[in-house]
Amino acid sequence: MITSVILALVIISFIMIITEDIIHINKAKSTLFFGTLCWILDFIFPIHPVSSSGTNHQLNENLLEIATLWLFLMSAMTFVAYLNSKGFISALVQRILPKAISERGLMFVIAIFAFIFSSFADNVTATLVSIAVVVNLQLDVKKRLKYATLIIFAVNSGGVSLITGDVTTLMIFLEDKVTIANLLILVLPSLLGVLTLATLLSLKLSGKVELTQTRIKIAKNDILIAVIFLCTILGTLLANVFFQIPPVLSFLFGLSVMFLVANFTQSHNKDVLNYIREVEYDALLFFLGVLLLVGILKETGVLSGFTVLYDYLPAIEVNYLVGFMSSVIDNVPLTAALLKADVEMKVTEWLMLTYATGVGGSILVIGSAAGIIAMSKVKELNFMSYMRNFFYLTIAYSVGYISVYFAANWVLN
Repeated sequence: MITSVILALVIISFIMIITEDIIHINKAKSTLFFGTLCWILDFIFPIHPVSSSGTNHQLNENLLEIATLWLFLMSAMTFVAYLNSKGFISALVQRILPKAISERGLMFVIAIFAFIFSSFADNVTATLVSIAVVVNLQLDVKKRLKYATLIIFAVNSGGVSLITGDVTTLMIFLEDKVTIANLLILVLPSLLGVLTLATLLSLKLSGKVELTQTRIKIAKNDILIAVIFLCTILGTLLANVFFQIPPVLSFLFGLSVMFLVANFTQSHNKDVLNYIREVEYDALLFFLGVLLLVGILKETGVLSGFTVLYDYLPAIEVNYLVGFMSSVIDNVPLTAALLKADVEMKVTEWLMLTYATGVGGSILVIGSAAGIIAMSKVKELNFMSYMRNFFYLTIAYSVGYISVYFAANWVLN
């Protein structure tokens, strides 16, 4: 009985995630409510015949995974919040882009910029900065929609190869399914998918774009913080490869260095610790709620049924379909469900799943945070207008997915 009640609550929660724009209830609120409620019910009416201490042990294991993810994201997002508030990111963008460029050339510049930037920053910031560039240009609606579509795909593609760029990549890495060295194999296939989409979307573009530039001065202190951020990212990657130091520990160390350096170089500004308050905690609370829901699903045993497709089809084919599923179901619970179910796959297949869950959400505009943010910034962008490029998006996703297979087999075999 209690299992049925919990399953019903989980289904309601996931429906509320998908229909967030319709019901106007932030998904962080709904998932946190249902996630905590389900665990409370498990304590009152145990799913398994165990004592409260047994249920508490299961909850603590789940919370440990969540805490690791939370602290890592909080550290990375604090760096970005600081640099964004100082105008560093906007100033950097203006220095990169030329004064005049062809529409087709701009398509590739935007694609590569969004791809690279989202590898180091969170998808939210990468989308906001890239969309801001497009919105400020004098483009007609159809062209603006093409650029917005490309940005969504590029932002999601850029994050899959680094644990700092995509939450699902971080989740798969933390479960020891892939190493950082393995993930780097995804860089070129992901970029190839982005360039494929940029090529398809730019076929009918022929005009030129004039870019208005206002010179923004970058303070030396902000450059120093940006360098610390870059060193933290590189240090995290190298420390894990050579010494197996957990990424969360390296990033927290980098954050502490940022705090100390800012304390001695910015006496006239507000305390740098205050920038932690600018982190988007609604996103962190959403991840908390989702992982609590997936954790309770594991306890009910229903996740074992989630892997039925893997018994009848090759993992390569199922993983490809999972990408389309992630455009409807949020990729965080989808990835968490697969990890909790402990599906047996080779490293190549885990890499293909990493790509599928990270990039597949781009196929529909509601499938990723980047898509939701883009819709809020480009008024003409909605579910139907985005669907016009569904065929192009599917081709680009497929090209990237197939490329991962060949690249992984070439490197690992």
